[in-house]
Amino acid sequence: MQVYRGMDIGTAKATPEERRRVPHHLIDLADPDEDYSVARFRADAAAVLSELTERGRRVLMVGGTGLYLRAVIDQLDLPGQWPEVRAHLEAEADALGVAALHARLAAMDPVAAARAEPSNRRRVVRALEVCVGAGRPFSSFGPGLSVYPPTSFGLLGLNRSRAELGERIARRYREQMAAGFLDEVAGLAGRPAGLSRTARQALGYRELLAHLEGDMGLDQALDEAIRRTRAFARRQQAWFGRDPRIRWLDPEGNLVSVATEALGEWWG
Repeated sequence: MQVYRGMDIGTAKATPEERRRVPHHLIDLADPDEDYSVARFRADAAAVLSELTERGRRVLMVGGTGLYLRAVIDQLDLPGQWPEVRAHLEAEADALGVAALHARLAAMDPVAAARAEPSNRRRVVRALEVCVGAGRPFSSFGPGLSVYPPTSFGLLGLNRSRAELGERIARRYREQMAAGFLDEVAGLAGRPAGLSRTARQALGYRELLAHLEGDMGLDQALDEAIRRTRAFARRQQAWFGRDPRIRWLDPEGNLVSVATEALGEWWG
């Protein structure tokens, strides 16, 4: 979500001072009214990696959105997009519910259906969009996410407990609200073009938008944002926990020692 211009506080985007000290890439690439796909991210990341490699630079990729990371490091075979098909499926989801679409996906592509939770609207709609638009199963693109091929990237993870993550998430929301998160969302909502379907789903933004639109109180919106972010963190732990290529580090030790361990092999 840091690809979106103006979505700064809620995405914990690096500050201007931090970006002056260390060059950052793949930030502020799109207006918030644009849909930004994983295929576009993979292409943008490949261009940056190629350019920096030619200059003799090495890259530290930082992030937590598993599919986007895998798309880059494993060069996933990604299907195209069919907006008209997706719009029709979104209307069906509104009328019939996501469970009905998941049942339809199970009939068309049982493998993809088994990989998507019946309540995960975005994944179910996307899988069906590809099945219908491409005329082939969504699961037929690439070897699948359950395969972990060799990669030239060294993968490192910080291993925090679920309880600590939950507390840090709540604290970060308090800090973001104090920094003007609600005003940021109000400004984005007031843009003539509004926010795209993709941008509106960002953690915290969706809930504050609901508050500004009169659907829930501010305290309720924050509670829901914290709940949804904690659920996302659990999915992150499960996603990355399946990848045998990741070397896990204890972030509670001396930070210099952790950094040395993380980067020592890279520097070497």
